[in-house]
Amino acid sequence: MGIIQDPQYAVRYRGFVLLQQQNQSWLVRPERSPMRLLPFRTPACSLADVKALVDWRLEQKSNLISVA
Repeated sequence: MGIIQDPQYAVRYRGFVLLQQQNQSWLVRPERSPMRLLPFRTPACSLADVKALVDWRLEQKSNLISVA
């Protein structure tokens, strides 16, 4: 018999898949290519915090493009 693990959750948000890890952190990956942002991990936080972080990173990316 295997060890029963807590369920992991996947949420789709603005072209990204947010995967909840066992330690309550999140793995954020793009749904498809081309990637606008590279995959990244967050510290332990809520789903709302992860969504805000994705929004912030997308905003920073668009700001960098407009400056160039």
